[in-house]
Amino acid sequence: MNSRHLGYLFCALAMLGVGSTVVVSKSIAAGLPPFSATALRFAIAFPLFLLVMRWRGVRWPRLDRHDTLLVIAQAGAGSVGYTVLLISGMKLASAADAGVIAGTLPAVSAAVAMLALGERPAPALIGAILLATAGVLVCTVHPGDFTAPHVASSLMGNALVFAAIVCEALFILLNRKLHQPVAPLPLSALMCGIGFAVAIVPACFEQPWMLPVDAHALAGVLYYALVPTVAGFVLWYAGAARISGAEAGLMTALVPVSAVALAALALREPVSAAQLTGVACVLGAVLLATLGRMGAARSTV
Repeated sequence: MNSRHLGYLFCALAMLGVGSTVVVSKSIAAGLPPFSATALRFAIAFPLFLLVMRWRGVRWPRLDRHDTLLVIAQAGAGSVGYTVLLISGMKLASAADAGVIAGTLPAVSAAVAMLALGERPAPALIGAILLATAGVLVCTVHPGDFTAPHVASSLMGNALVFAAIVCEALFILLNRKLHQPVAPLPLSALMCGIGFAVAIVPACFEQPWMLPVDAHALAGVLYYALVPTVAGFVLWYAGAARISGAEAGLMTALVPVSAVALAALALREPVSAAQLTGVACVLGAVLLATLGRMGAARSTV
């Protein structure tokens, strides 16, 4: 297998791990409060990142005051905000619906950049935003079902999952504003360390030690920390180093596909035609967003 094929494989495995977080968050939400689960996730992942940094001889970055505040904001939004909102949303949402929503990240990131930074997106990016929006609406909003008692809680769950994706998009946006770019490995370690410091205080108010031990929830947090967080980082950046940014971006299309497939296989959730249509719309949005980035890159050359 050549280096390019390895790059595709590594990025694909990383995105499959990201898709699985939607499913595993379902079991975590059933047994642990969201801040407690978030703090535990980072408590497990942070020492592992420190070991990897030591092994590779990577030093901590020197940040000025501006970048220090931005990194703290990144950790609050992209680490704590994303995890807490996703786990909270999964108490109410279908894993398949949440998987489709999670796949809209490229389009949501483009929309946030357009609204917050005043960026002028290419027509392809506008199309991606519209397609992603259509995909979310198709799979999560069913006008004929509004009289059903479960609909209000399901919509609230979907809204929380979407808020988690907005937090992740803010993480990407804030990363662009750093004066001095931070390498991926120390940045991931910083996100885990700061994320733990931010989450541990509200976690204490949740008093998780008063709850009965839920083995499935603890196993879910351990999986979340080891596979999508640590292993996902290693796989993604090892793969991204072997292929272009646009090609790596296309691999994010696996997130909704893996989430919906795992929801059906692991949770036995039925997959509806509306959800499959939503997946198709989101896949089209990822493709258009990637084409938009490629077009923007060519115009700057």
